[in-house]
Amino acid sequence: MEKLITEFSFGLFFWQLLIFIGLIFLLKKYAWKPILDAVDERETSIKEAISSAEKARKEMESLKEDNSRILKEALLEREKLLKEAKKTKEELIDSAKEEAKIEAKRIMSQANLTIENEKRVAIKELKNQVFSISMEIAEKVIRKELDDKSKQQDFLNQLIDETTLK
Repeated sequence: MEKLITEFSFGLFFWQLLIFIGLIFLLKKYAWKPILDAVDERETSIKEAISSAEKARKEMESLKEDNSRILKEALLEREKLLKEAKKTKEELIDSAKEEAKIEAKRIMSQANLTIENEKRVAIKELKNQVFSISMEIAEKVIRKELDDKSKQQDFLNQLIDETTLK
């Protein structure tokens, strides 16, 4: 009986081993291969996702650096434009001041010439008026003085005495 049990155990073991190997073969062919393929596919997609994420991170860093560089360049350009605008403004103000000085000198010169001309005209008119008034006064004085014949004779003698021949 022992032999039978041993043979039975051995036979049972053999069949179990054969079933186990067959089961492994069947599982390998129909279950493990699709499971391993799915796991490999999932692993590949995860690696690709990690790779894409790494590329995206690197791109983001690159874009961030580019943005920083562009911002710095824009700030420098803005500063340069502000300096140029300030310089242009100062040049325009200086130019306008200089033009205003030149225009003021021209206007003053013109005004002085006009004043001088009007002064000459006024002096000439004043001289003419003084001459005219003097002539009228002299005429009236002479008429009054010469009303009398003896006074006329005295006046003529006085003029002759005062006049010297040259």
